[in-house]
Amino acid sequence: MDETASFFALVDRMLWTTALVAGPILLAALVVGLLVGVIQAATSVNEQTLTFVPKLAIVAVVLVLMGASMLGLVGDFAREIFAQIAGIAGQ
Repeated sequence: MDETASFFALVDRMLWTTALVAGPILLAALVVGLLVGVIQAATSVNEQTLTFVPKLAIVAVVLVLMGASMLGLVGDFAREIFAQIAGIAGQ
């Protein structure tokens, strides 16, 4: 029973880490996509590259601003997993 609980705790932590790392990038791209879509609908300009370039730029800005904290979250999670593997192997 203890192994099952620790497995589900690890899965829960994995999902939260994934959401915290991917969330800012996805939200920024969503907001920019919606803004560009509204502008395209208002002006009747249907250029495909017009949606791609701003999304690419905002994703790059978010990665520059928040990349270190995202990498820290992933690094902490990896250290926790390796510590658990070492603990299991040591038993």
